[in-house]
Amino acid sequence: MKTTVLSFLLTTLLIPAGCGLPSAPAGAPAAASAQALTPKALDILKSALDEGNAFLRTAAVEIAAETGQKQWIPTLVTRTDDPVVTVRFAAVVALGDLRCGTCRPALREKLNDDNPNVRMAAAYALTQIGDGSRHESIRSYIDSGDPTIAANAVLLLGKLGSRDDLPRFYELLGNNDAPDKVRFQALESIARLGDTKVYRTKIWPLLISKYHDDRVWGIRCMGLLGTPEAKTAIQTMLEDDVIEVRLTAAEQLGRLKDRSGTQLVKDYLDKANLDETTMANQTAVAAIGTIGSDSLRGYLHPALTGRSPLIRLFAAQAVLMSNQ
Repeated sequence: MKTTVLSFLLTTLLIPAGCGLPSAPAGAPAAASAQALTPKALDILKSALDEGNAFLRTAAVEIAAETGQKQWIPTLVTRTDDPVVTVRFAAVVALGDLRCGTCRPALREKLNDDNPNVRMAAAYALTQIGDGSRHESIRSYIDSGDPTIAANAVLLLGKLGSRDDLPRFYELLGNNDAPDKVRFQALESIARLGDTKVYRTKIWPLLISKYHDDRVWGIRCMGLLGTPEAKTAIQTMLEDDVIEVRLTAAEQLGRLKDRSGTQLVKDYLDKANLDETTMANQTAVAAIGTIGSDSLRGYLHPALTGRSPLIRLFAAQAVLMSNQ
């Protein structure tokens, strides 16, 4: 499979804690503490929530939820009425992930949204806040006939974490007539649920695919699986021929509390122009946070002040998660 899944939700970045005022290594910018960078990070995120670019609004909504910025719940509620479906979808899911019980009326209203993706997001969010189980409602969207709707249904079911959905996920994964995005999402959700049967038969083949986007997706699935065997498999990808693949491996290893990609990320950042919105830059900045090394933290300030709005958002997320 050449293409990767294109769900509405952006990949979120879980950044471990880190603070202090470490000495910068040779070649790296001087590192400021997370506390010192927090006002700038909050300004970036607040501005992005009102950004005219819908992609950036969507990213900001997810980052606000991921970093637990409950003070902006009123803004997120407003975003559930955004004219762009992707933003509405992300905002509704975010309110569920933030367990916003007071948002129940707004979420129930979204059950009648004119877009099925938003309706299923509302079912997910209401389930997350304990307003009845709507698993069956979400499951019904898998048979919608629309690949994006089906993939998002599988995504949300995976996030809900019920192993009762595993048989259906495996059915989708084994259906060669199913759209690639649905099959990829089924694989991710199986990995998220920790079912190790897919390690060798489904995820490992992605790591040896000739397509680098397959290899990136395989690394992320291994990261979700999170077993010692999966970690070892990711470590082998630090030697991949493609820099984006190597950086993804370093970033995912960081999530698994493995810093073996630190030097790779530092070597890349020493030469990178963080004003450019490239996948390599995005992944490297994400890795600063997941790895949590003092030797990398000095690059956050340049990322926060660069010209790329998306790189600034990733840097803001790293700062805010480090304060949790």
